[in-house]
Amino acid sequence: MRMHRGSSKDVSGISRTTETLPLSASAPPMVSVVLELTRAGTVERRRLRVPVGTTVRAALLRVGQAPEGSAVLLDETPIPLDLPIERPLRLTVVSTFSGG
Repeated sequence: MRMHRGSSKDVSGISRTTETLPLSASAPPMVSVVLELTRAGTVERRRLRVPVGTTVRAALLRVGQAPEGSAVLLDETPIPLDLPIERPLRLTVVSTFSGG
């Protein structure tokens, strides 16, 4: 009698193919992101590697930047904070906080 996933008995007598399942999930692919943090006329570049699908918001949090206090640009076009990162990117991050 051959056992297969989801059954404790071979009722039909039909031989079924066995399935190989991984013991643990493999790590998601990683992607490089360059964040150009601009403030007061200076640019600080922060490089990081994140799993594919990480949101822009999560990448900002990883470098200690407040997402809600930032405008993020991709090639001079604003992008949403919840955009998933699917490929290597260079993002410009402009602080929208003002002192005072």
